Amino acid sequence: MGWAEEAKGLLKGSDYLGVNLFEWGIIFALALLLWSGFSFLRRRFGKKISRLAMRTTVHWDDIAGRMIEKTSKIFLFILSLYISGSIMRADDQALRLFYKFLVVAIFFQAALWGNEILAYGLNRYLTKRYGHLDEKVDNLATYSAINITAKFVLWSVLFLLLLDNLGVNITALVTGLGIGGIAIALAVQNILGDIFASLTIVLDGPFEVGDFIVVEDKSGTVEAIGLKTSRIRALSGEQLIFPNKKLIDGYIQNFKRMNERRVVFGFKVEYETSAEKLKMIPEMAAEIVKTKAKVRLDRSHFAKLGDSALEFEVVYTMLDADYTLYMDTQQAINLELYSAFKKAKINFYFPTPSVVVQGDSGVPNILAHNKVQGANFGADGESEMGKGRIIDRNRDGVSETATY
Repeated sequence: MGWAEEAKGLLKGSDYLGVNLFEWGIIFALALLLWSGFSFLRRRFGKKISRLAMRTTVHWDDIAGRMIEKTSKIFLFILSLYISGSIMRADDQALRLFYKFLVVAIFFQAALWGNEILAYGLNRYLTKRYGHLDEKVDNLATYSAINITAKFVLWSVLFLLLLDNLGVNITALVTGLGIGGIAIALAVQNILGDIFASLTIVLDGPFEVGDFIVVEDKSGTVEAIGLKTSRIRALSGEQLIFPNKKLIDGYIQNFKRMNERRVVFGFKVEYETSAEKLKMIPEMAAEIVKTKAKVRLDRSHFAKLGDSALEFEVVYTMLDADYTLYMDTQQAINLELYSAFKKAKINFYFPTPSVVVQGDSGVPNILAHNKVQGANFGADGESEMGKGRIIDRNRDGVSETATY
């Protein structure tokens, strides 16, 4: 037993930071015991909460499960070491050292938890917007930019708080970072404007990858939303590249989100059409529209007494937004309307120049299609009807063109 007593006395006689080696051994042994207990509880509670999260629709258990899984073993050991030193009533020098390690570990662990909360929140937001997280969402460059930016801000704030808690004066550092940030922002304000516009597009969602949009006089399908630009494939095949800021500042028509399509079309008939037939036309058009699939008739009216024709207007709603289906439906309506008018001997209006032959009696004779009927002209162009005027009259007015 002499050597044991001698070794114990040697350990007690050697100290570091006010704690002898024997006490250091006890502190570390107790710390390992506490660390084993914390690790066991971490695994046990992590599994229980994960199973609970799978059976519930609330979200707090999902976040709790993620935070337990991201709890670092190094953080648990440093926490155990600080608790062990406090239990053993270690010297103030050792406790101060343990405290500094614990502060660093707490901020590091807080950053890990913050990363997990940010990722969960962003994934949940995009899942609600897109319906599910598929490759289209996961590969968005803007999604990565949001994630990286949020983490950078989180780690920067926590780093500054850590320095402040360790006794470092961060006032000058924060001031310098602020001035430097302003200078950089002024230098790259156009780029930053497009980047923030990209974040706005993803978060606000005016359009998504795969949507067909119209921007001013350009249109196409969105292929990619980048940090600075968005790429749109035009109908003619070429790729259009828009700065994100221009897309946010302008007006955008998004046809992908169209649920129904309101259609207004009109046609004209001649003034010579009888009143009985005019009464029939709105009902004829309405009946034709009603027979089409996925169509809801809104109205059919004799709309206007035009300057040169009688104008009708029909309004209906396509219950499917597919453009090809709309064109097929409109084509079928036009064909049936044309056939029905032919059968009822109703003439569509089309601009036709007319010639008015006015003789000595002063009574005009209106001749259509540029044909002068009832007047015989000789080879030299003189009329055998006697003197008069040939007037070229179109639907909008009368102008004298020749005298005979």
